[in-house]
Amino acid sequence: MGLARRPGAHVCGIDAAMDVIGGKWKVLILWALDAQPCRFGELRRMVPGVTEKVLAAQLRELEGDGIVHREVFDEVPPHVEYSLTPLGTSLNTALAPLGAWGRALMGAE
Repeated sequence: MGLARRPGAHVCGIDAAMDVIGGKWKVLILWALDAQPCRFGELRRMVPGVTEKVLAAQLRELEGDGIVHREVFDEVPPHVEYSLTPLGTSLNTALAPLGAWGRALMGAE
């Protein structure tokens, strides 16, 4: 369950952050959205291995937590774009040192 669904249920800041980014796919979705807004199909290609069902569920949770913005364009054919909110951008900034740590670990292999 996301942060928006569990107010006051966290014992520390790391617990609250993990509540938002926990799971295999959310951090990869955030990374994919860092460069630019994406349509669903683009995201699916950028996050190899994720199923449509899981991607849709993860995007709904991130949207509910205020991390991702979903914009529906009233066009023919209609389309939807996902982007990071300012809170999502700040989360990616916070995750950057973790990514650097991971890259260093990969180089040590």
